[in-house]
Amino acid sequence: MRILIVSDNFPPEVNAPASRTYEHAQRWVASGADVTVVTCAPNFPQGRVHDGYRNSWRSVEEIDGIRVVRVKSYITGNEGFARRIADYVSFMFSALLFGMFEKRPDVVVGTSPQFFAAVGAWLLSVGKWRPFVFELRDLWPASIVTVGAMQRGRVIRVLESLELFLYRRARLIVSVTRSFRDDLVSRGIDGDKIVVVRNGVDLSRFQPQARSVETANAFGVAGKFVVAYLGTQGMAHALENILQTADNLRDRVDISFLLVGDGACKKGLRDMAASMNLENVVFHESVPKEQMPDLWSICDVALVHLKDDPVFETVIPSKIFEAFGVGKPIIIVQRRGEAVDLVESCDAGEWVPPEDPKALADTVVRWSEDPKALAEMAAAAAKAARLHSRDRLAAEMLAHLDGLRKAPP
Repeated sequence: MRILIVSDNFPPEVNAPASRTYEHAQRWVASGADVTVVTCAPNFPQGRVHDGYRNSWRSVEEIDGIRVVRVKSYITGNEGFARRIADYVSFMFSALLFGMFEKRPDVVVGTSPQFFAAVGAWLLSVGKWRPFVFELRDLWPASIVTVGAMQRGRVIRVLESLELFLYRRARLIVSVTRSFRDDLVSRGIDGDKIVVVRNGVDLSRFQPQARSVETANAFGVAGKFVVAYLGTQGMAHALENILQTADNLRDRVDISFLLVGDGACKKGLRDMAASMNLENVVFHESVPKEQMPDLWSICDVALVHLKDDPVFETVIPSKIFEAFGVGKPIIIVQRRGEAVDLVESCDAGEWVPPEDPKALADTVVRWSEDPKALAEMAAAAAKAARLHSRDRLAAEMLAHLDGLRKAPP
């Protein structure tokens, strides 16, 4: 089977779309599929091309058997709506142009969250007369309005029309949550062509392991009870709440909050922490994927955090599955919805209302003083990981793609 994927993100980028695309493609290749990924020069999240790469018109490399075609795009950081749209649209046109020179696939997959990549994939599917698959990772453009990047108006209505157009044109929609599927059905999209393949965890990489003393020392949290937020520090996450929680706990010298990652809000968060003189908050840049298991080992608690908005009732942050894999109990801070149900049903953590620093501080203190409960939740998280292994989920999605290939036009 020959699969052509259009994705704005791919390793060495380490965000959730890059990881899912790579880990699925890697397993599809191992099962005998021929996989090509059309992407751009790696630049997320800083908006700067990674060392060893160039933003050239076209370059080709092979990563673990995956043919990776990198095309030129306008690159900018995650700041400014107009510049981000220029980034997305430039990649769409480059992916379409150079994707037409690739061998004719059996299916063309476009992956969000930014759906201009999916537009490029749909156009490629038309040009190559092959089925189009929309991998739905986010309800974009609704999330643009949610994070305050743009007010609802004519442009958003145009983008929503384009969104619905893509859903209707897709032969198959692969949604990462049941909530996304329900939303599409409520807007008139045929539920029979929507399947749910959740995010998962690569259990060959993420397993429980002993605390790395060297890493704890390097991050300045040796001997501390570490509450960790590992991921993008963006407009959707309301991480000021963590700083306010740390302020409430400034007298608890045994507790540290560790924030690792980059994003549009990181500088503002650093400035805020400095102005509050928070000595119990440690910031660090993103680390390479291969260093993540050691980083997770020094964390006592995984913090999953989103702003207080109804849109996030439908979202399952991918860091939940990594926390499952490494056996870390989860404090989940977002609107009640599918993600909270998932964590609670596995007995792997506890919900805290979003943007309530006192409630979060009370939970952190209680957990820090109850090692028995913490150990029970950690064991439950590790057990849950087996139900969300990347191996199983990649095979499930491949079966759906293969079924589409064999179906009549």
